[in-house]
Amino acid sequence: MLITIGKLVKPFGVKGEMKIEPMTDFPERFAKLTRVYLVSPAGEELACEVKSARYANGTPFLLFAGYDTPEKAKVLNGWFVKVPEEETIPLPEGTYYWYELMGMEVFSETGETLGSIVDIFETGSNDVYVIQRGKKEVYIPATKEVIRQVDRKAKRMVIHLPDGLME
Repeated sequence: MLITIGKLVKPFGVKGEMKIEPMTDFPERFAKLTRVYLVSPAGEELACEVKSARYANGTPFLLFAGYDTPEKAKVLNGWFVKVPEEETIPLPEGTYYWYELMGMEVFSETGETLGSIVDIFETGSNDVYVIQRGKKEVYIPATKEVIRQVDRKAKRMVIHLPDGLME
């Protein structure tokens, strides 16, 4: 599985460097890349060598082998920078990548099936998991008080159901 870490915005300079819009909590990771997968909005996929990486005002810029002029690099506008799942940066215990949670089955502490996670969004204080329960969507706050157990391998989450949460 490939994980998106950024989006190619536009060529910069005469060497064909591409400005990157980071889509990761670890923007410093671009400096260490040697090979990535570039995926077009239409789904075309290229394995690509990273010739150089640099930052300007915190924004990453990458130069790819074979795209060493602005004209060549321009065809990559809007493409996504992806890495294999095994190259993701390990997270601290109790934190998860969104892709790990999507599709996860959610159960109550009593074992009742509540649905599966179909979306996640950020709020000011915590993430919110959107659970599809039949034709209805239910919003679950991703807090320690609600989320009791997450099993990545089994794709299973157990939550504490506060009164009125499922109504």
